Amino acid sequence: MGAWDLLLSGLVILLGLCGVLFPGMPGSWLVWAGVLWWALKDPRPLAWAVLVGATVVLLLSLAVRWALPSRRRLRADDATRRLTLYGGAGAVLGFVLIPVVGAVPGFMGGIYLAERLRLGSARRGGGGAADGAALGRLRGADGVLRLPADHRGVAGGGTGLS
Repeated sequence: MGAWDLLLSGLVILLGLCGVLFPGMPGSWLVWAGVLWWALKDPRPLAWAVLVGATVVLLLSLAVRWALPSRRRLRADDATRRLTLYGGAGAVLGFVLIPVVGAVPGFMGGIYLAERLRLGSARRGGGGAADGAALGRLRGADGVLRLPADHRGVAGGGTGLS
């Protein structure tokens, strides 16, 4: 596999990760396509294992998404776009700072920051149960649900492990 193939498959995966945050873009499928491209160009057992793992995570995220509440109900519960963006940005930042496992604490930190900015300081009585309620409301948002699944596909596919 040449450097250009690796770079282009990594760019497709990166585009998919960005697509998770924007509605209408098939982010999970782009990440999966990038991992597939990498596996086809570099036919080693590790590449195929990563492709199988990415496929399982993609199908699992699709199944779970159908079981969770719809976006319409989430908007009625006041899950704002700002909260989604802070959570997504926190997950990406956490993933970059602590590869793979940092996405979850980064996501939770982003949600905490958004709620802290919205409610104010803890000394003024903000926070507490509201933070947990915000995480519960966001649990079914498409972009937030797909983000951790996409990171698992990147763990082996986008790093050039071969």
